[in-house]
Amino acid sequence: MELKDFFEVHNKVALGFSGGVDSVYLLYAAVKYGADVATYYVNTQFQPEFELNDAKKAANLIGAELRTINYDILQHSDITMNTADRCYYCKRKLFNAIIKQAAEDGYTTVIDGTNASDIEGDRPGMKALKELEVLSPLRECGITKEKIRELSKEADLFTWDKSAYACLATRIPEGDKITSDKLFRIERAENILFEKGFTDFRIRLFHSAARIQLPNEQMDKIIGIRSEILSELEPYFDTIFLDLKGR
Repeated sequence: MELKDFFEVHNKVALGFSGGVDSVYLLYAAVKYGADVATYYVNTQFQPEFELNDAKKAANLIGAELRTINYDILQHSDITMNTADRCYYCKRKLFNAIIKQAAEDGYTTVIDGTNASDIEGDRPGMKALKELEVLSPLRECGITKEKIRELSKEADLFTWDKSAYACLATRIPEGDKITSDKLFRIERAENILFEKGFTDFRIRLFHSAARIQLPNEQMDKIIGIRSEILSELEPYFDTIFLDLKGR
C-alpha cells in the first residue's frame, strides 16, 4: 500500500503530532493527498518548549491548523513512579486525550507517525496504540526512517535532518520518581547546550548530578568550554559529569 492509497481509504483523520521527522512528513502527505486532517499536539511537562515551537512552525508551513491539548501528565502516579511500563501508560493517556478531542471535533480515525523502522518489542507505547486502534500509515506502507528523511528533504521540510528526540522523562532513571522540578532543571540545562550549538545530546540525571552524553565528534568542543559549561549548569545541578563513551 502507498500513502496515497491509505488516504484515499481514510480521507478524514486526526493526527497525533509531535513536530518530529515522522509526524511532519505524515502531515505533509495527508495534505498532499487531499485528506481532511486535524492535527493535535498534546502539550505536557515532558515536552520542552522547542518541540511545541517546531510543531507550530511545521504545521504552519504545511498549511494545517495545529490544535494544542494541554495535559497535566504528572497527575498520574503510574507515570510519576517511573516504572518500566511508564511509556505504555503515558502513550495511552496522551492518545486517549487525542481520541476524545478528535471525536468531539468529528474525527473518528486517529493516526500517528510510527514508521517501519520502529521495532515493536523496543517500544511499549506501540502496544498502547494497538489497543486504542490508532493507525500508523508510515508503518503500514513500509516506509522506514531513512526513507522518510529522504522524502522530507525532497519536500523541502525543515525537519528532514532533525535529530531524534525522546521526551524529558527519559532522562530520569527508571524507578526514580518524576517531578516537575527535575524536568524543569533538565530542560533548562539542555537549552544551554542547544544555545551553544550542541546537537543530538542528552543530559541525564545521576542521583543529584547531571550526566552529559554527547556524540564523540562534539567532545573536544565541550571540553574546550568546560568552565563556561560548569558555570551555567551549576544553578541546576550540584555536580556535572561528562560521559566519555559518547552517544
